[in-house]
Amino acid sequence: MFNGIMAQRDPSPPKEILATDAGEDGYLTGQLLVAMPGMSDPRFARSVICLCAHSAEGAMGIVLNQPLAKLTFDDLLAQLKLDPVPPARRIRLTQGGPVEGGRGFVLHTADWETEGSLKVAADLALTASVEILKAIAEGGGPREGVLALGYAGWGPGQLDDEIHGNAWLNVPADEALLFAEQPEQLWRAAMARLGIDPSALSGSAGHA
Repeated sequence: MFNGIMAQRDPSPPKEILATDAGEDGYLTGQLLVAMPGMSDPRFARSVICLCAHSAEGAMGIVLNQPLAKLTFDDLLAQLKLDPVPPARRIRLTQGGPVEGGRGFVLHTADWETEGSLKVAADLALTASVEILKAIAEGGGPREGVLALGYAGWGPGQLDDEIHGNAWLNVPADEALLFAEQPEQLWRAAMARLGIDPSALSGSAGHA
């Protein structure tokens, strides 16, 4: 089910979204979105999302804290017929969002890139190619990474409206949050990074 998914070089959101320069004024590419306690969409309750692209044309991101329970990195390598299995190293898997849930993306440190890798930030990239899986399985590849199935997507202005409507906070990303070994603790860790006790939050918001 992954053949033709990781093999595609271009991530699937519209190219006009992905073309946005990271750090463009007014946009949050490369930052983390942290769901407010009152998030009305159950798919994103207590979610932490790395925003990989954000522009006037829309946004896309990868949910970091919804681990996959029924698929392992070894299973994926076996399905793609990539050697070696067992691999020399592994990365964790997450459900990246409700859009195109069968398609794979690796969010990773930018010390390793290939043709078609999307630069998210100076030290962060997104790759949708089997080359990165093979490199990791052989013991190489990027220093840190997480494999996501699917992504979260927003149309023009939609994410901005949600932020203004107090659905999300934002916090600068760093490796400790992006590649947390205990993703189930990530939401509280991101809140703590903002100096916020979730139990003290009301319906009013502010964002970093």
